[in-house]
Amino acid sequence: MTREDVTVTLNFKTFGELSTAELFEIVRSRFAIFVLEQNMHCPEFDDTDYTALHGFLEENGTVMAYLRLFETEAGVVKIGRVLSLVHGKGLGRTMMQAAIEKAKAHFACRKIVVHAQKRAEGFYEKLGFETLTEPYMEDGVLHVTMELQTP
Repeated sequence: MTREDVTVTLNFKTFGELSTAELFEIVRSRFAIFVLEQNMHCPEFDDTDYTALHGFLEENGTVMAYLRLFETEAGVVKIGRVLSLVHGKGLGRTMMQAAIEKAKAHFACRKIVVHAQKRAEGFYEKLGFETLTEPYMEDGVLHVTMELQTP
């Protein structure tokens, strides 16, 4: 994607494929959203980062939207750490739509699961996810578990 002198790139990479600069920008964006903005008190980085597929929209070297995908069991992929630094521009939707297609192709999954923040439930519903649980607290934020069946 390009706009006047702005280059936006969609990437999906394993941990080992990430450059040092890309990893730094991912860390910076995750910290900005989950620690500073949302004041979540949890280990933001964990061993799942080593095995996950990292998806991100990069604009002139800055990670503007991010998520990670990983298989939790055969045929089940979880999408987590979903963020967008800019709201209302469609970056989150673009990132999630690409992640759904990537999950189908890369993992050949039968369903995709998200632990969605309750306030984002409508966003995921528009993408075809269905709520499975009542709201619950996770890392100090109200969440619901949602899933999308894949053909």
